[in-house]
Amino acid sequence: MDRAAGVLLGAACGDALGVPYEFARRLGPDEQPAMIGGGLGPYKPGEYSDDTQMHVCIAAVASTGADLTSPTALDQIARNFHRWRDGGASDIGNQTSGVLRAAKNHKTGTPAQAMTAEADAYTARTRFSAGNGSLMRTGIVALAYLDDVDGMVQAATMISSLTHSDPECVEACILWCAGIRTAVLEGHFDGVRDGIALLPEDRQEIWHARLDEAEANPPHHWTRNGYVVTALQAAWSAITNTPVPELAPERGSFPAQHFQLATEAAVRAGDDTDTVAAIAGTLLGARWGVSAIPLAWQQAVNGWPTMSGPDLVRLAVLTARKGTDDGDGWPSAPRVKIPGSAGKGYVAQHPADAGVLLGNLPMTEFAGTPPVDAVVSLCRVGQGPIFSSTDIEHVRVWLVDREGENSNLHYALDQAARQVLRLRKEGKRVFLHCVAGRSRTPAVAATYSTLLGTDPRTALTEVWVTLGKHWTLLAHPQLHDAVYELAGQQPHRPQSRPRRRFFRKRS
Repeated sequence: MDRAAGVLLGAACGDALGVPYEFARRLGPDEQPAMIGGGLGPYKPGEYSDDTQMHVCIAAVASTGADLTSPTALDQIARNFHRWRDGGASDIGNQTSGVLRAAKNHKTGTPAQAMTAEADAYTARTRFSAGNGSLMRTGIVALAYLDDVDGMVQAATMISSLTHSDPECVEACILWCAGIRTAVLEGHFDGVRDGIALLPEDRQEIWHARLDEAEANPPHHWTRNGYVVTALQAAWSAITNTPVPELAPERGSFPAQHFQLATEAAVRAGDDTDTVAAIAGTLLGARWGVSAIPLAWQQAVNGWPTMSGPDLVRLAVLTARKGTDDGDGWPSAPRVKIPGSAGKGYVAQHPADAGVLLGNLPMTEFAGTPPVDAVVSLCRVGQGPIFSSTDIEHVRVWLVDREGENSNLHYALDQAARQVLRLRKEGKRVFLHCVAGRSRTPAVAATYSTLLGTDPRTALTEVWVTLGKHWTLLAHPQLHDAVYELAGQQPHRPQSRPRRRFFRKRS
């Protein structure tokens, strides 16, 4: 689910990162792209463009659990495209614009039939009908068919063909969907190559050669990437030619950083930067998960129609779950159910910083004006404001309270602690919490202490005392040990263990 949640948010982050540099001077290898806005929009900082906007049009239907190949679903997607073009498109490609305009005036058939007919007509009358405008929005299709390869191929074909029916566009969407599906299910990138077997036999060697070319050249090798093939090659080059960092927590090196590094490499491809980075970000998010996306990027990303990071995660998770929430109401409910194991609400002052308060999920039901300026949540909380009466900065961290369930554990823990540090440097009082406040919360609190200069053993001891010597962190040795490993020390575990009644775990 971590990886599924990363698909749409990964696309949006790549899109927003590439927006400022679209069709501008290509960045050099030492220049750092940033979500500064501007571009063709011009866009606000962190705002995504038409790539993700169209992705959201499809996700709005996919997240209901609908079969995307059904006439009803295709018609709704077509209507969403028209609604977007008429009232939300901050930027739109020439091919997409031409097809949607013609489809609006088409006199026969349903909305999807009219749109597909105009896409076919566009393909028939021009040599340049293989634009990248359907590949950029294809990731959510893969999430809707994690259990059905044939359905995925059919849906990718039909949804691409709403605006881009050229066979090369369809083939590219099938390959990328195959890569995303495998990345979500198995955690690697091999699905793109394996997906070639899903194409017509006489096209397979062509695509093998294209991927070979991508792996042999840097992303900027293709100076024009508005063509769907070169856009895919530039994205694949950025992913495969960016080394995966080794896990060396004490040096700030984490495999999860491949998401950021490869997305930045896609932006440095130049030309259609937002689209190439959105394409790359979709597959990278599927491989590494939302827990690998820098929290600063997650906080910044925004766009039509008033979407933020949590909204994009919700659409992706619902799509992967066939349109259903779990028993706690996640991810759709304004507030997830608070389990009895969370206990009564409590708050404690951080031992090394009085400006940081530690607590649990029940404390977020606080009535009145909260005594903090920001909240860092280490658990699922729901879609609504963290404090219902006050709109304050809210950082959501994907950190699971279950042994072996965090593939990016060290990175997520480090990112959470650094967000606390960032908020404190901005002069904000911070409330740090998870469900019960007894495992994830002390781990992040102690890691924050190490950033202030405290050695990890002392940091953990001080937090333990602050929590009344009542925690469950020792039931999660990976989480406990990561505090030491981030500080470059060998873990030290006390001999005592929490009593059995404290061993309850909750994601």
